[in-house]
Amino acid sequence: MYTVGIVGATGYTGVVLMSLLLTHPDAKINLITSNTYRGRKISDIFPLFKGRLEEVLQPTDEDHRGKCDVYFLCLPHGTSMAKASELYDGKAVIIDLSADFRFEDIEMYEKSYVPHTVAELVPDAVFGLPELYRTFIEGKKLIGNPGCYPTSAILALYPLIKNDKLIGDIFIDSKSGVSGAGREGKIGSLFCEVSEGFRAYNVGVHRHEPEIQKEVNKYVQLKISFVPHLVPMSRGILTTVYSRLSELAKTADIIALFRDTYRNEHFVRIMDENIYPDTRFVRFSNYCDIGLKVLDDGRIIIISTIDNLVKGASGQALQNMNVALGLDERAGLDAVPQYP
Repeated sequence: MYTVGIVGATGYTGVVLMSLLLTHPDAKINLITSNTYRGRKISDIFPLFKGRLEEVLQPTDEDHRGKCDVYFLCLPHGTSMAKASELYDGKAVIIDLSADFRFEDIEMYEKSYVPHTVAELVPDAVFGLPELYRTFIEGKKLIGNPGCYPTSAILALYPLIKNDKLIGDIFIDSKSGVSGAGREGKIGSLFCEVSEGFRAYNVGVHRHEPEIQKEVNKYVQLKISFVPHLVPMSRGILTTVYSRLSELAKTADIIALFRDTYRNEHFVRIMDENIYPDTRFVRFSNYCDIGLKVLDDGRIIIISTIDNLVKGASGQALQNMNVALGLDERAGLDAVPQYP
């Protein structure tokens, strides 16, 4: 049984992680932290844990070295790296849900975020997208969990860029539920600001664009354009990717390519022809659903859906833990999507 700590447990990602870990056969939560709610029982803050998890929240800024086999860092970008440096001992597995260890190139990270204060750890980290980097994650002690938008976009693009099937620019249009902005109180996330509205934001400057671009560039030198949108729902991401195939093909042929690429990936589901993903059918699950259509002139449209808090964050983090420790990759993650 592996002991697990969640550092910064009272945000959305921390709550989802605790909910998933309570079903895990090989993991036990023995540390949860929060500076805001230190000293209080987690079940007093979130009654959903009543009778299931009665741990008291410890201060995040205390030293928690040596207490756990696995640490999940659910902290803001720029502050997570210091905690990772404190906990990193080459023994415990550290999975960072911030962006601090997602970039191999520190300059690229710093252009979008803040100066990196523990650059010496970056070479020890791996980008934690199991469907692409499973063999690198196995046995790793420092894992940078991907962003939610990049997860949905990269999985939609991977079979095509891996096989050099695209030519020309790539346009990525993504819509996310409000929980993607986090649990902290912000005017733009208030009910009256979001309800009955639909808007684009951070056009051309969103920090997930370089994260997607650097993964695309590992296979092909094609430029991406990424535009995120906020939709008035609590959770879910729907990403639509537009590009052009390097040679004409039928929709059925490209679906077959996707199915072959992901044939051993439990959490990626490829839709039949003329069937397209819906965020309702991945809610509360670690699945990524992908559908696509090829037009007669070679243009291609790929649509993917994920739950931004599960496959886009906490579920993927747990999947990374399972891979790093050599456990059943589905452990704690095989919940059935909920409908409606």
